[in-house]
Amino acid sequence: MTYGFVPPRDEVQQAWGQWFKSAGPRLVDPGSPFGRGIELTKDGRTELTLQSASPLVGYCMLNADSLEEAESLVRDMPIIESVHVYEAESM
Repeated sequence: MTYGFVPPRDEVQQAWGQWFKSAGPRLVDPGSPFGRGIELTKDGRTELTLQSASPLVGYCMLNADSLEEAESLVRDMPIIESVHVYEAESM
Protein backbone atom coordinates (compact mmCIF):
# COMPACT_ATOMS: atom_id res chain seq x y z
CA MET A 1 0.00 0.00 0.00
CA THR A 2 1.31 3.40 -0.85
CA TYR A 3 0.86 6.50 1.29
CA GLY A 4 0.98 10.22 0.58
CA PHE A 5 -0.90 11.86 -2.29
CA VAL A 6 0.78 14.14 -4.78
CA PRO A 7 -0.89 14.75 -8.16
CA PRO A 8 1.27 12.72 -10.56
CA ARG A 9 3.48 14.64 -12.95
CA ASP A 10 4.32 13.09 -16.32
CA GLU A 11 7.69 11.85 -15.07
CA VAL A 12 6.04 10.16 -12.07
CA GLN A 13 3.52 8.43 -14.33
CA GLN A 14 6.39 7.29 -16.57
CA ALA A 15 8.31 6.03 -13.51
CA TRP A 16 5.29 3.96 -12.45
CA GLY A 17 5.04 2.49 -15.95
CA GLN A 18 8.71 1.49 -15.81
CA TRP A 19 8.29 0.01 -12.34
CA PHE A 20 5.30 -2.09 -13.47
CA LYS A 21 7.38 -3.40 -16.39
CA SER A 22 10.33 -4.20 -14.10
CA ALA A 23 8.09 -6.18 -11.71
CA GLY A 24 7.28 -8.46 -14.64
CA PRO A 25 5.34 -11.64 -13.86
CA ARG A 26 5.65 -10.98 -10.10
CA LEU A 27 3.02 -8.24 -10.52
CA VAL A 28 -0.27 -10.04 -9.86
CA ASP A 29 -2.52 -6.96 -9.71
CA PRO A 30 -1.28 -3.46 -10.60
CA GLY A 31 -3.97 -2.06 -8.33
CA SER A 32 -5.83 1.19 -8.56
CA PRO A 33 -5.57 4.61 -7.01
CA PHE A 34 -7.96 5.26 -4.14
CA GLY A 35 -10.34 8.18 -3.73
CA ARG A 36 -12.14 9.30 -0.63
CA GLY A 37 -13.07 6.80 2.07
CA ILE A 38 -14.13 6.39 5.68
CA GLU A 39 -12.53 5.02 8.82
CA LEU A 40 -14.85 3.28 11.26
CA THR A 41 -13.81 2.84 14.89
CA LYS A 42 -15.65 2.02 18.11
CA ASP A 43 -15.77 5.79 18.71
CA GLY A 44 -17.37 6.70 15.40
CA ARG A 45 -16.75 7.52 11.77
CA THR A 46 -14.13 9.72 10.12
CA GLU A 47 -14.15 10.90 6.50
CA LEU A 48 -10.86 10.16 4.72
CA THR A 49 -9.67 12.26 1.79
CA LEU A 50 -6.50 12.56 -0.21
CA GLN A 51 -5.79 15.66 1.89
CA SER A 52 -5.84 13.63 5.15
CA ALA A 53 -2.51 13.18 6.92
CA SER A 54 -0.62 10.40 5.07
CA PRO A 55 -3.60 9.12 3.08
CA LEU A 56 -3.58 5.60 1.67
CA VAL A 57 -3.56 6.33 -2.05
CA GLY A 58 -3.34 2.95 -3.76
CA TYR A 59 -2.25 -0.66 -3.74
CA CYS A 60 -0.72 -3.37 -5.90
CA MET A 61 -0.29 -7.09 -5.38
CA LEU A 62 2.93 -8.98 -5.96
CA ASN A 63 3.79 -12.66 -5.90
CA ALA A 64 6.97 -13.20 -3.89
CA ASP A 65 8.46 -16.18 -2.09
CA SER A 66 9.12 -14.17 1.08
CA LEU A 67 8.55 -10.81 2.72
CA GLU A 68 12.20 -10.03 2.01
CA GLU A 69 11.74 -10.71 -1.71
CA ALA A 70 8.64 -8.50 -1.74
CA GLU A 71 10.66 -5.76 -0.05
CA SER A 72 13.33 -5.99 -2.74
CA LEU A 73 10.66 -5.79 -5.46
CA VAL A 74 9.21 -2.54 -4.08
CA ARG A 75 12.55 -0.92 -3.23
CA ASP A 76 12.60 0.87 -6.61
CA MET A 77 8.88 1.70 -6.59
CA PRO A 78 8.30 5.42 -7.26
CA ILE A 79 6.67 5.80 -3.86
CA ILE A 80 5.28 9.14 -2.81
CA GLU A 81 5.80 8.97 0.96
CA SER A 82 6.00 5.35 2.07
CA VAL A 83 4.95 1.84 1.15
CA HIS A 84 3.63 -0.90 3.46
CA VAL A 85 4.35 -4.52 2.53
CA TYR A 86 2.19 -7.34 3.92
CA GLU A 87 2.14 -11.09 3.47
CA ALA A 88 -1.15 -12.77 2.62
CA GLU A 89 -1.68 -15.71 4.95
CA SER A 90 -2.77 -19.04 3.50
CA MET A 91 -5.85 -20.53 5.05
